[in-house]
Amino acid sequence: MPCALLHRALAAALALALISSTSRAAAPAAPEEATAESPAAPAIVSGEVNFELDVLPVLTAAGCNSGACHGKARGQNGFALSLLGYDPGFDYSAIAEEAHGRRVFPAAPDNSLLLRKASLAMPHGGGERLKPGSQEYEVVRRWIASGMKRAGADAPSLDHITIEPSEHVMPAGSSEQLKVLAHYSDGSTRDVTRLADFQSNDSGVVSVEGGLVTAGQLPGEATLMIRYMNNIAAWNTAIPIEGSVEAQVYDALPRDNFIDPLVWDKLQTVGVVPSKPAPDHTFLRRAYLDVIGRLPTPDEARAFLASGAPSKREELIDALLDRPEYADYWANKWADLLRPNPYRVGIKPTMAFDAWIRQAFRKNQPYDEFARELITAQGSAWRNGAATWFRDRRTPDEITPVVSQLFLGIRLECAKCHHHPFEVWGQDDFFGLAAYFSRVGHKGQGISPPISGGEEVVLVKDSGSVKHPITGAVVEPKPLFGTARDIEAGEDPRRALADWIASDDNPYFAKVAVNRVWAELMGRGIVDPVDDLRATNPPSNAPLLEALADDFRQQGYDLKKLIRRIMTSHAYGLSSVPNERNVSDTRNYSRHYRSRLRAEVLLDAVCDVTGVPEDFNAMPEGTRSMEIWTHRVESLFLDAFGRPDANQDPPYERLPDSTIVQALHLMNASELHKKISHDEGRAAKLAASDKPPQEIIDELYLLIYSRFPDDEERQLVGEAFAATPDRRQATEDLMWALLNTPEFMFKD
Repeated sequence: MPCALLHRALAAALALALISSTSRAAAPAAPEEATAESPAAPAIVSGEVNFELDVLPVLTAAGCNSGACHGKARGQNGFALSLLGYDPGFDYSAIAEEAHGRRVFPAAPDNSLLLRKASLAMPHGGGERLKPGSQEYEVVRRWIASGMKRAGADAPSLDHITIEPSEHVMPAGSSEQLKVLAHYSDGSTRDVTRLADFQSNDSGVVSVEGGLVTAGQLPGEATLMIRYMNNIAAWNTAIPIEGSVEAQVYDALPRDNFIDPLVWDKLQTVGVVPSKPAPDHTFLRRAYLDVIGRLPTPDEARAFLASGAPSKREELIDALLDRPEYADYWANKWADLLRPNPYRVGIKPTMAFDAWIRQAFRKNQPYDEFARELITAQGSAWRNGAATWFRDRRTPDEITPVVSQLFLGIRLECAKCHHHPFEVWGQDDFFGLAAYFSRVGHKGQGISPPISGGEEVVLVKDSGSVKHPITGAVVEPKPLFGTARDIEAGEDPRRALADWIASDDNPYFAKVAVNRVWAELMGRGIVDPVDDLRATNPPSNAPLLEALADDFRQQGYDLKKLIRRIMTSHAYGLSSVPNERNVSDTRNYSRHYRSRLRAEVLLDAVCDVTGVPEDFNAMPEGTRSMEIWTHRVESLFLDAFGRPDANQDPPYERLPDSTIVQALHLMNASELHKKISHDEGRAAKLAASDKPPQEIIDELYLLIYSRFPDDEERQLVGEAFAATPDRRQATEDLMWALLNTPEFMFKD
C-alpha cells in the first residue's frame, strides 16, 4: 500500500477509535439551565468563535495559564502557556500547532487532548477545569470544531473593562452582584462577569465570589480588584459606622485650606467624626519633630505655650522651615531612598552622594529639578555626587525599576520577567523604559566591580541598545504611557526621559511626591505603600491626592511650600486621641496617627535631653546622628531602632513597628545609663543648681514632653523627690523614667 494511502488509513482508524471510545464514555452534561437560585447568565460567546477573543479568556478564567499550572516559566508536563494569556501568539501555537497539533482534533472535538485533560476524561494533575456541557467547555469545543480560527485582521480588540454598578457605600451585611463589561474597539460590549477574576484587599470588610459582593458587619473600607485578561479595574466600597451624624457637625468643622473640606467630605461619607484639635504642647512637639527632627528646648516650649497670638502655629511652622536643621532632617529621609551600599561603590562616592542630597535640601531645590539632575547625572562620582547613582546601578535593567518606583510610584521589578496578575505593565513596558539608559557608560577604576577608592566617570556613550529578552529585538526608548519628546541626534536619551517624568502632564510624578511627604507628616500615605500607585491599590482619598498634586505643581514643586500647606491644615493639627466614631479609622485622617521616632531623631533627642553628645567613629566631635553620611558608622542604638543596613540596597522604607529590643535598650543599655549619670550631663547640672525640686521637674517635662506636668504628676514626682535623700539620684531616676515612656518615643 502506498505511504500516502497508509497514512490516511491510519488517521481514519484513529478517528474511529477515538469516536468509539467517546461513545463508551459518560455523555457530556447538558447545557446549564436557569434555576430560581442561579439565574441563567448571558452567553459567553454568540456567533463565530475565535481564539484571542473567546477561547483565551476561558482558559485564563479556568486557571490553565496561571503561575501554578501551564503558565509557569517551563510549563507543565511539556505544555507551556504564557502567564495569564499575555502572549496570544505563543499560546495559539502551543495549542493548535505544537507537536503536530496533537492537542486538538477537529474531526472529533470532544476527543481533543485539550478538552479531555481539562474535563478529567483523562487523568489531569490540575483537576477538572472545564465541566462538560458548561458554556466554557462549549466555547472551546466549538472553536476546535470550526477549524481553530485565530482572531482575523478585522476582528475587534479588547479596549477596557467597566464595572456596574458604580462605586458606592454598602450597608453592613448587604450583598450585591457586580457586572463586568468588556468594551471592544468596534464599540461592542460583552458581559464577561463569569470569566473575570475578583479579589478583595480586605475580605473581613468585604468578600467577593463570582462578582457577588458581601459586606461584613464591622465598619471599614475595601477595594475589589477585577481582572479580565490583561485589563484591570478597581471597585471601592465602604461600610459606614452604625448610626448617623448630622450634616451640621461636618459643616461646622474648620476649613483652614483646601485640604480640610476634602478630608471632611470623606469622613462624612463613612460616618466618621474627627478628633478634637491637639493641645498646644502636642502641636509644638509634633511640628518640631516633623520639620527639623529635634525636640524644642525648654525655653522654646515656654515661649510658645505662653503666647496668646492667634497665628502662633503658622508662625512656628514658618520659623522651623527656615532653620538649618530642616535640610539635614529631610535629606536623611531621602538618603534612605538613594544612598548606595558603600562596600560596593566606595567611601568617597558615598560621601559625595550624601553631600549632594543635603545641598539640594539646603538650597530648597525644586523637586522637578532634583529629579532631572539625578536622572541625567554624569561625570566623576568624586565630584558630582549624583553620578554615584549610576556607579551603583550599572545597567539599564538595574536603574529602571528604581527610577520608576521613586519618581512615578510604579513598581516595575516584576515586569522585567512577566506581567503581574493585577498590573498593566509587561516586558515591553519595562525594556522600553530601560532603553533610555542604554547609552550610559563608565570609565575609570570602578568598572565591574567597583574598586573602593578608585575614581570612576559616568559618561554618555555614542551608541548603545537594549534587547528584548524573549524576541532578541532591539527595543526603542518608550515611556510607560503618553508620549515623550523625540531624542535629538547625539543627545543623551535620559534628558528626554527626565523631561517626560517631570512634566506637568505626568500625573504620577507629583502624586508620588506629595504622597510621600503626606505620609511623613500624617502617619500614613493616601496611597499605601507610598510608592505603589496603581489601579488596584487606590488612594483612600483620590480628590485629596489630586488636589495636593495640582497645588504642588502650581507652587513650582517647592517641597517647603508643600510641607507648609499640609501642616497649616486643620486636619494636621488634630489630636491623636480617638473618639467613639473614629477609633477604628486608620486611613481617613480623622485623627493624628502616632508614629515612633526615627532612629536618628530618637538618639539625638536622648543626647539633647541628657546633655551628653554621641561619639561616632570617623566623625567630628559633636556630630549629631542626623548628620551621619553612611550607615557603616557603628551604633548599637541606631541599629536597634531600625536604621537601614549598610549592605541593603535602596530604596529603603523603614519599619514603623516597636520591638522588645528597643524597649530593653532604653531600659538597660549601658551607654544610655552613662549619659544619664554623666558628671557633665544635664541631670548632674540640674541637681547641682539652686533650682527647687519643682523647677527641676518642670524643666525635665518641658525638655522631654514639651509640656508642664499636670497636677497628679506634680504630686507623685514631688513625693518621689522628697523621699529620695540624694537629689542627683532623684533627678537621674526621673529622667530615666520619662525617657522610657511612649510619650517620649512616639510623635503624638
